[in-house]
Amino acid sequence: MTTTHPALTAEEEALLPSDEDVRHYAEHGWYLTRKLLTDDEVDTLVAAADRYYAGERDRRLPVRPPKLAYWEPAKGDVQRHNDYVHYEHDALGRILRKPLIGAVAARLAQADEIRVFQSTLIYKPPISGEPSNIVPWHFDKHYWASSSSENMLTAFIPFHDCGEEMGTITVVDGSHRWREIGADDTVVRHFADRDRDQLEAMLAENAAHNHAEIRKIPMVIPKGHMSFHHCRVYHGSGPNVSDRPRQAVSLHLQDGANAWREYPLSDGTLAAYNHDVLVRRTPDDRPDYADPEFCPVIWRHRAQQGG
Repeated sequence: MTTTHPALTAEEEALLPSDEDVRHYAEHGWYLTRKLLTDDEVDTLVAAADRYYAGERDRRLPVRPPKLAYWEPAKGDVQRHNDYVHYEHDALGRILRKPLIGAVAARLAQADEIRVFQSTLIYKPPISGEPSNIVPWHFDKHYWASSSSENMLTAFIPFHDCGEEMGTITVVDGSHRWREIGADDTVVRHFADRDRDQLEAMLAENAAHNHAEIRKIPMVIPKGHMSFHHCRVYHGSGPNVSDRPRQAVSLHLQDGANAWREYPLSDGTLAAYNHDVLVRRTPDDRPDYADPEFCPVIWRHRAQQGG
C-alpha cells in the first residue's frame, strides 16, 4: 500500500507510518504517531468537550444500549467515559473523522478501508487516590467478541501533552501475539465490572503460558500526536497524579472486512455489542457494523474511492 492517497496532502503523506513503523506495529502491537492534529484542532476538541460536558448535543442516541458508558454530572468527580461522541457531537466528530487518522490506521492494519467502531470521550480527574482513575489490564477484542475481525485497533488521542504523571495509556509490549488461556465468558464484561486482581492474575497467567516477559510501555504522547494499539494488546492506565485533568478520546476503529458474527456464550446467549440495538440490519437480519450513521468510513484506499 504505497500508492498516493488523493484525500491527503503531500504534508500529510509524510506523516504516515513507514514500512519500518508497520513492521514495529506488527511485532509490538503499538505505534506512536507523528503530529497528526494541529494545535488548533486539539484546542477545538478541548472546547467541544467542555460544551459536551455542559450538555450540548447535536443529536441523541435513538435508544440507550444496555452497556452504554455515559457519564453525567450526577455521577460526580470520577473518571468520565462517554460513548458515541462522534455521533452525538458534530464538532468532536468532524476531527475524529479526519482522513489522516484513518489512513494511519489503514497502514497499520494493512486494510483498504477504515470505519469508526466507537468513540469514547474520557476525563480522568486530578484526584489522588480516586479508584475509578485506575484502568486495569484488559484487551479490547474481549468486548468485541461479536466482531469478525482480528485487525481492529484503537487510537488514543489526548488533548494535551500526556505523560506517566497523568496516568497515560500503558501497553504490554507484544502481548497481541500471545496465545490466550484461562479465558471464560466473564471476559466479555467491561473492565469496570470485573475484579482488578483477577485481571492482573489473568495477565500474569497468559504471560507465563507464552514464556513472555510482561514489558509495560507507557505511551508518552505530545499534544497533537496519538498512539495506536492492536485490539489484542493488553493495556491499562494508572492514577492521574498531575495537577490537571487528563482528557482524551479512545477512537476504536474497524477495518472494512469487519462484520457482526455469531459468538455463543456458555449460557446459550450470543455475545452482543451496544451497536446491535442501534445500527441498521443487513438483508439477512444481522446488525450492520458498516452502518454509516454510527460507523462512518473515515478512510478508503484509492482503488475503492467513490465505491
